[in-house]
Amino acid sequence: MNHQPWSPEAILKTSGAYWAAGALHAAVALDLFTRIGDSRVKGRIVAGQLNAPVDAVCRLLDAVTAMGLLTKDASGYANTEASRAYLCLNSERYIGYIIRHHHHLMRSWAKLPEAILTGKPIRLPMREEAQEEREAFLMGMFNLAMQVAPRLVTVVDLSGCRKLLDLGGGPGTYAIHFCRQYPGLSATVMDLPTSRSFAENTIRKMEMVQRVTFAAGDYLLDDIPGHYDAVWMSHILHGESEERCARIIEKAYHCLNPGGVAVIHEFILDDSLDRPLFPALFSLNMLLGTEGGRAYSQGQLTGMLATAGLVDIQRLDFCGPNESGVLRGVKPA
Repeated sequence: MNHQPWSPEAILKTSGAYWAAGALHAAVALDLFTRIGDSRVKGRIVAGQLNAPVDAVCRLLDAVTAMGLLTKDASGYANTEASRAYLCLNSERYIGYIIRHHHHLMRSWAKLPEAILTGKPIRLPMREEAQEEREAFLMGMFNLAMQVAPRLVTVVDLSGCRKLLDLGGGPGTYAIHFCRQYPGLSATVMDLPTSRSFAENTIRKMEMVQRVTFAAGDYLLDDIPGHYDAVWMSHILHGESEERCARIIEKAYHCLNPGGVAVIHEFILDDSLDRPLFPALFSLNMLLGTEGGRAYSQGQLTGMLATAGLVDIQRLDFCGPNESGVLRGVKPA
């Protein structure tokens, strides 16, 4: 793999890259892009809406303009095509919630040296009262899934399947899109009880009540009810230790009908564990926030599937945002 030449300038640019991230986080947290909308707006108008000092607000607007997310002329600031599509709250393609989630992670990343020295997580689990953080996480996952699912469901062939289990599926975004792709398919979303209202609202809003249902449960502690032709596991394994991942996959195997498929969607590392970049960095994020979670390599995940009894294991031709990939295995008929 070819890396950029590491000059002092490149090292310093990487070291200070969080400044740009911080400016983006602040602009999203303050809804600057939404406030500007389709208009061209003076900085003092935005400052008035925020009841904030004009100079401070204009400095942030100027920084975001320098990043290429706003344009500026004598009559004020305006959104670019990209910021209007992805950073305005009223856009169907809005990804601001995942940016808010990234902002909430910054406190723990500042303590990465401590986590490395102790091997213990720094980030505390989200408390029920931390509503803003939980909303940012859940809606962020929903935003990302809505971007990825339409393309991904064309790659995972479920044409022979009648019943799908979306394990740890949150709002059921993937289950909904799989059912849209395959008219004969129905799906069950199994997740914690705290996800029920979010999932049922999403299922209702996307007009899939007749084909997608929610089942409350903890896939680590509870038995999985029913039998299925396919089990979909998207971004649930990286939060668990290898032992727990093996337990989850074994449960998925046992609830599959003969000939059924188990599908894993994850940030997958090469077997050397040192690339691609995002999964390698994401593994550090899991060190900061979980007991035992990490990004796994293709070899590790393939080994878990094989140990559970799945055969014909293959990597599908898919690369999602941040280098996510898909593995598929079959339960012997």
